[in-house]
Amino acid sequence: MTADPIAATASPPAQTAPAPVPARRRRNWAPVFFLLPFFVPFVLFTLVPVGYAFYQSLLKTERTGGTFGRKTTVFAGLDQYKEVLGDAEFLGSVGRVLVFGLVQIPVMLLLALVLALLLDSTVARLKRFFRIAYFVPYGIPGVIAALMWAFLYDPRLSPIVDLLDKAGSAPDFLGSSMMLWSIGNVVTWTYTGYNMLIIYAALQAVPSDIYEAARMDGASEATIAWRIKVPILRPALILTGVFSIIGTLQLFTEPQVLRSISTSVTSTYTPNLAAYSLASANNYSEAAAMSVTLALATFVLSFGFLKLTGRKAES
Repeated sequence: MTADPIAATASPPAQTAPAPVPARRRRNWAPVFFLLPFFVPFVLFTLVPVGYAFYQSLLKTERTGGTFGRKTTVFAGLDQYKEVLGDAEFLGSVGRVLVFGLVQIPVMLLLALVLALLLDSTVARLKRFFRIAYFVPYGIPGVIAALMWAFLYDPRLSPIVDLLDKAGSAPDFLGSSMMLWSIGNVVTWTYTGYNMLIIYAALQAVPSDIYEAARMDGASEATIAWRIKVPILRPALILTGVFSIIGTLQLFTEPQVLRSISTSVTSTYTPNLAAYSLASANNYSEAAAMSVTLALATFVLSFGFLKLTGRKAES
């Protein structure tokens, strides 16, 4: 009996493809572990406090039996928000910090940009020293910086005011007409170096070939800075702009310190001071509603700034 020729010449059976690995087994969890150091503090120190503040803002304390009666906490819905949005002093403090930001933020970022471009220029010397020197004000605690400037603003103690007085021009830095810009000077002095470092770090990431090609084409250092460096720095400038908007709406330390030596700073001078004053008076619900409103305003302004700058970049 002979073997079947067809069966003898048939190719060996094809190997079966390996069974697909379930999607759950193929999933790479490495990015999750790398993101945990950010998300855990973000949840614990940002989302949880905001959520608790929102919960507190929906409550209200009522007394039964007159002023000295027993206190009870009841659900009030959005009543606290109606009171906050109808508070003229709170709305005035929001308008004050908006005017402050419209002037102070562009001045500070322009100074930071100029300092970063000067440090990055080919003619700059002692770059390491100046990087540290510009950053030193940011390393000084805000309370100490405000106290130092309060000494320089005080007409009874300040050598600067004394010198200006002898020259025939002595502005009242602690007066109501100058107080906002005196605070702006302290904030600009503190944060210009911080923003300069962000912009300077972005400049260091640009390949030097681009600058060499521009020089070979005859471009001057000023032309390279304006035509090449500044457009490349757009993302860094947007980032520092968002940080500055957030910091402006949270303005607290400088006016709080200057309040101790000047009557020009009231308890509702900035939104954060207004919320702090309410909390100090045990009105936690309205203070929480004020804080949540301020957080929403900060988010809307920051997001709107990102969308506006993004549209201009696309156009």
